[in-house]
Amino acid sequence: FCFLFQVAPSSTLLDVKHKFHKACPQWYPSRVGLQLECNGPYLKDSINIQSLAVSSIITLYFTDLGQQVGWTTFFLTEYTGPLLIYLLFYIRLSTIYDQVESTKNFRHPVVHLACFCHCLHYIRHLLETLFVHKLSGGHTPLKNMIKGCAFYWGFTSWIAYYINHPQYTPPSFGHRQVSFAALAFLMCEAGNHFINVALAHENHAGSKGCFPSPTYNPFTWLFLLVSCPNYTYEIGSWISFTVMTQTLPVGIFAFLMVIQMSLWAQKKHKLYLKRFHPEVRRKAAMIPIIF
Repeated sequence: FCFLFQVAPSSTLLDVKHKFHKACPQWYPSRVGLQLECNGPYLKDSINIQSLAVSSIITLYFTDLGQQVGWTTFFLTEYTGPLLIYLLFYIRLSTIYDQVESTKNFRHPVVHLACFCHCLHYIRHLLETLFVHKLSGGHTPLKNMIKGCAFYWGFTSWIAYYINHPQYTPPSFGHRQVSFAALAFLMCEAGNHFINVALAHENHAGSKGCFPSPTYNPFTWLFLLVSCPNYTYEIGSWISFTVMTQTLPVGIFAFLMVIQMSLWAQKKHKLYLKRFHPEVRRKAAMIPIIF
């Protein structure tokens, strides 16, 4: 039990967490989860005491959320790994490939193009994390970052190993297949970026704004059909990368990304329906007709 006295009614739960941290230094604010009842939902830091208390005494239940990391750290760590890992396979380290075989085999142009596209994808993610996305000051459990890194880093190693292998077989339809897929990839990357910029705009932030609407930029016109075009462009990038490289690991990764993105899109679509029902009810979540 921890008793906190003389807490002002206007204090937020974040203020309470700071007071709790002073009383119990081993639990810092981001590690503390406060509930009104056992096993109940966690209360947001922005809620003030006055809106919860029915008397001068209020009882809150505390849960240790475990070690936490900030969202910026989470995304930077998750995206930096694939960028560096892929480059290690691209330069064909002697510890990964046979050096004699590596020097004999000619690298198909698609191998260099795939490296460029893969690096471009994650560099975009990193730059958007730093300069575009408005990440909250919240935190997430460290175990979530470990799982995310294991997924992205592991698949990147598998993908990069096959594409940069000395015996890699280029796509079946040659230059035409590579060119069309690379063009589609670049268009999806551009579209994803412009959608993220539009979502980061202050007029589209949170429930106070209106539903994101298309602008003069053609890449934002996808808002007319779907509520989460950033996910549409994301899976478009990976499907294009699969066609461009024609490798099984990329195909499996793209398939898993479609599943994950569809789940995120449906969850976000439901939130949009609650906030902007008339504007969203006729739109698909991620892909028209299918999702």
